Amino acid sequence: YAISLRIRKRIEEAFGWAKTVAGLRKARHRGLPKVDWQFTLAMTAYNLVRLPKLLAVTA
Repeated sequence: YAISLRIRKRIEEAFGWAKTVAGLRKARHRGLPKVDWQFTLAMTAYNLVRLPKLLAVTA
């Protein structure tokens, strides 16, 4: 149970960032392909924000 909570925290953190910082609380576009593209772009931005921290840990 403790492991699943740790993993869930990591996942929910990404979705929380997408809602607050990337503006995904409301979809800006209509249609599934466009909304999917918006989500993909937001998650790519989240990974780019995390990248320096991840590289510092491995270095």
